[in-house]
Amino acid sequence: MQDNAALSADAYLAWWQLAGVESAVAEAPFNWLRPAPAALSGTPTAQPTEAPQPAKPQDLQAFHLWLETESLHPERRWSTRAIYPAGTTDAPLMIITDMPDPADVDAGSLLADRAGALFDAMLRAIGLDRSQAYIASLFFARPPGGMVEAADLTYAAARIRTQVHLARPKRLLLLGDRTIRALMPDDATPPANSLRNFNHDGGTVPVVATFHPRLLLSQPAAKAECWLALQSLIEEDRP
Repeated sequence: MQDNAALSADAYLAWWQLAGVESAVAEAPFNWLRPAPAALSGTPTAQPTEAPQPAKPQDLQAFHLWLETESLHPERRWSTRAIYPAGTTDAPLMIITDMPDPADVDAGSLLADRAGALFDAMLRAIGLDRSQAYIASLFFARPPGGMVEAADLTYAAARIRTQVHLARPKRLLLLGDRTIRALMPDDATPPANSLRNFNHDGGTVPVVATFHPRLLLSQPAAKAECWLALQSLIEEDRP
């Protein structure tokens, strides 16, 4: 027993020596609880270094490449399939949804399956089809459970503003409550049945917000209100 106690004591002391402790006591007392001294006036203090921010893309093609290659996007933390925006500059209408639905992930494109069929009908009602629209989402991949952190939502909203600036659409259509609250937090009472101005990196563009097609599938009574919002997109073009 005494031999075991001695071995244990030696092992305990060896552990502390490896940790950098040379002695248990010192000659002079030291108040370990005293506050740290304040920096002297005029003495330069170390400033935290910020990570370098990547330069913003200067055109839509560069933006698409940036989405596909930049490692800082929050979607890189998720293992789900990426679905990138589709369309060209100067489209009559840019549509923004929140994120791919599970059916979109399976199909490899935004607004697919039953919600996509309803969305196509919505476009036809205002005289458009997908070939005339630029379609994007706040997040180009779906997070686990469809839940995102507030910081990621802020990042995605800023990214979309750059995208709108580079895409230069004539009109903007926001789909879904989460999209509206992220991009128009001061006016986020969906749906809005009249055009407003959306601020992006290079100015403003007329915008209208309405329900996402997936909600309309479960609440058909909301279709009438959605139709009023869609009409506001085309009323200014009428003679």
